[in-house]
Amino acid sequence: MARQYITTAIDYPNAAPHMGHVMEKVLADVVARWFRLRGDSVRFQIGTDEHGVKIERKAKDEGITPQALVDRNVPLYIDLYQRLQISSDVFIRTTDQKRHWPTVQALWKKLIAEKVLEKRTYTGLYCAGCERFMTTRDLVDGKCQIHNAVPEKVSEENYFFLLGKETKWLKDLLTKKGGYHIVPGVRAQETLSLIESGLEDVSFSRPKSSLSWGIPVPDEPEHVMYVWCDALTNYISGLGFFTKNEERQWWDEATVTHVIGKDIARFHALIWPAMLKHAGVRTPDRLLIHGFLTSEGQKMSKSIGNVVMPDEVLQKFNGNADPLRFYLSHEVPVGNDGDFSWKRIEELYDAALRNKIGNLLNRVLVLLKKEDGTLVDCGKDSVGNVWQTYEGAMNDFRLADAVQEALKIAVGANEYIDARKVWALPADEKKAELSNLAERLRHLSLLLLPFIPQTAQEISRQLGVPYAEKMLEKDFVITPAMKKWGGQKDWKKVGEPRILFAPLS
Repeated sequence: MARQYITTAIDYPNAAPHMGHVMEKVLADVVARWFRLRGDSVRFQIGTDEHGVKIERKAKDEGITPQALVDRNVPLYIDLYQRLQISSDVFIRTTDQKRHWPTVQALWKKLIAEKVLEKRTYTGLYCAGCERFMTTRDLVDGKCQIHNAVPEKVSEENYFFLLGKETKWLKDLLTKKGGYHIVPGVRAQETLSLIESGLEDVSFSRPKSSLSWGIPVPDEPEHVMYVWCDALTNYISGLGFFTKNEERQWWDEATVTHVIGKDIARFHALIWPAMLKHAGVRTPDRLLIHGFLTSEGQKMSKSIGNVVMPDEVLQKFNGNADPLRFYLSHEVPVGNDGDFSWKRIEELYDAALRNKIGNLLNRVLVLLKKEDGTLVDCGKDSVGNVWQTYEGAMNDFRLADAVQEALKIAVGANEYIDARKVWALPADEKKAELSNLAERLRHLSLLLLPFIPQTAQEISRQLGVPYAEKMLEKDFVITPAMKKWGGQKDWKKVGEPRILFAPLS
């Protein structure tokens, strides 16, 4: 059984979670669910990055401590991800002094021993939003491209990680076969361009006078670790690295996939592997990089008034996370920027979920119940090579293509019902056709399972499929018999039809 270790970027809880967090977690969850369903052993980790200048300043503005601020906000993330059906196994917090700090401090000491951390006085431009020092080539019209703000001029004594020495090694790592694989390929080219333009050393600490909210540098309490050694290290602190509680099998004997946004790709592609190299830890296997999510074609902005909060979307669908999960999977191909549109999500809900899937299930079950609800031989294979095509798309992280493969079954089945006028056929012929359609729906529910898990299980429940109640368990695997046409010989009768997706009010 193959091992898979999947992580996401850890979220910065200076405010409530936003739609960008949702897009990333849904993407990672779909991947994690798929790996489990194909039979892999999976560890899926998410968490929060709770130190730094923004947290410190936000807490000061509110008149509370930084710890009180993160303790208030972190539960908002945990609660949202539970409601979104994010199937993570581990939630790591960087303020966790028992679980996270020991690995971070041990890693720092290893980097010191390797002589790749050097203390020096530095004057530079610091973007508090990005929590990093920037060069003039990072700026547009003197401003940070992401936060549209002029960086502060800062002069202080910091420890620097000697990244500039790693240029050749990183280029080889990202280009050699079997190296650090970036998906999609266009993001790999962007990273290689950064290497070609020259790598600079990276600030790894700040004096406590500038930043007090963070992990102290070992043996130098007047310095606080800066974001990289603290935040990036969560991926191995969650596995107990360099402590007596190591679970190294999830790194050394697994395929390691980091799911992150394009704005932090350079840090994961360059700084992180160089850190691991000098700590004696192997490089991760894959960076799966997603784009940004806009709103109605524009960057989400409070000043524009187009910010969409996850709770608003969930409330629109009475707390059902599947319409939002389906929208993001269907509308945003992995690696691309995507757009959230209220009009489009309602259109997709009505056209795909209610009409193509929900209406199909209801039509078939109502007609079958009129024929006593029992099934007969399901006849000729009506899904063809859909599993082969679907699995290829899922394994290549072409998730939007995989969704389309699933929808083809629903579209074809609806068209077939209308063309054959199944409701008007003689009883024996009608039951045979309806049994065929029920089998199509059984396959459809399995294909949709990584994307809209609650709905997929409900389809199988209404169909009366024997394995339906087990479908959301983490050890549930889609077996060859399940993928085989007519492969469920003990499935004899369907259940009661219920409305799958209610009309929007």
